[in-house]
Amino acid sequence: MSAEDDSLFARKVIERKLATVDEVELVRENLRDQNEKGNHHSLADALVQSGYITRSQVQRLNMAMEDDSMYRPAQQIPGYQVLGKLGQGAMATVFKAKQLSLDRIVAIKVLPKRLSENREFVDRFYKEGRAAAKLNHPNIVGAYDVGEAMGYHFFVMEYIDGKTVYDMLKDAKPIEEKEALGIVVQVAKALQHAHNKGLIHRDVKPKNIMITSAGIVKLADMGLAREVDDYKSATAEAGRAYGTPYYISPEQIRGEVNIDARADVYSLGATFYHMVTGRVPFEGPSPSAVMHKHLKEPITPPDHVNTRLTSAIGEIIEVMMAKNAADRYQSMSEVLEDLEAALRGEAPLQARKHYRADLLDDLASSGEVIAYDDLAGHLRPTPARAGASPHLLLGLGLLLFLSLIVNLFLLLRG
Repeated sequence: MSAEDDSLFARKVIERKLATVDEVELVRENLRDQNEKGNHHSLADALVQSGYITRSQVQRLNMAMEDDSMYRPAQQIPGYQVLGKLGQGAMATVFKAKQLSLDRIVAIKVLPKRLSENREFVDRFYKEGRAAAKLNHPNIVGAYDVGEAMGYHFFVMEYIDGKTVYDMLKDAKPIEEKEALGIVVQVAKALQHAHNKGLIHRDVKPKNIMITSAGIVKLADMGLAREVDDYKSATAEAGRAYGTPYYISPEQIRGEVNIDARADVYSLGATFYHMVTGRVPFEGPSPSAVMHKHLKEPITPPDHVNTRLTSAIGEIIEVMMAKNAADRYQSMSEVLEDLEAALRGEAPLQARKHYRADLLDDLASSGEVIAYDDLAGHLRPTPARAGASPHLLLGLGLLLFLSLIVNLFLLLRG
């Protein structure tokens, strides 16, 4: 232990009444004499040898000191009282704290000291804060402050008392369809707001979706968010995959420059898939193997994995997760239209427009004659509601008429 660590250790021993101040000072004096003679020992060893504490107590005291060292960064931020640690990742530690001036509970994300010397990480940290500050929506975690104190960079945000969708999926069981649909609707509204502000999230996943004790959904972590028209950043990131492998869009994997809101549509679709099936869309032995499947392999329809799902949910997710961005919903507004229709028990008409367009493209490019029954089989109407939708009947009739024209053309040409 260093001299500073010895002092902290001594304070812990005294605070826990394992030894008195005089007893600790006596041991420290003897320790200094031993060190001068070349017999170097830590204060912990000396206290054990003197019979004041045991080895197991040393371990517990060291753990307490480690906790203190983790709290130290947040304790350097003026105006806040640290109440506990909420979580720790490779990029930052998040603390629960009280903002003294407003007497409210907040969360403080603190960048580790080792990353504070890396300009790229620091820039990304402040970029997250600025992106979050542009947004003001009931389904997005609010941003309060960002700055630097005593060499530590921090980001103060709304404290959420609740759980994440990731927590709900830990037992690998699907979330009931109606509950999942309600959650996804709120996330879609949050993303619609971000998109309207010119921001794409780029990391929609279960860990970044929080649910308060009151049942309000909050989209979190703008760490990868980027402005759609930020061509400089897009060019600098070209060719690199930013996102989480299980939920990342194909265009993000390819590191394309012109990534837009449809990337978030895909990631929300992958998250929705996980929620209603209890498993991720693609699995693999490595991140690269999973991302390869996002690029090349079709998904197993979610209503085939969970047969209790309505076919409408399957249709919505499949269109959200189309490999080609042009084949997906083109905006979060379109997604919301179908999600809200599903909540009302109605057919997802926006999704079916995409199915029809894809099928007509296949007809035109294949040169094959397709029977009427086969043509109808390519569509995925919801059987219980197909007869009740005049829009669906009209669309199907139009599609059959177009098929007849194509077939006649091909027969005459042959």
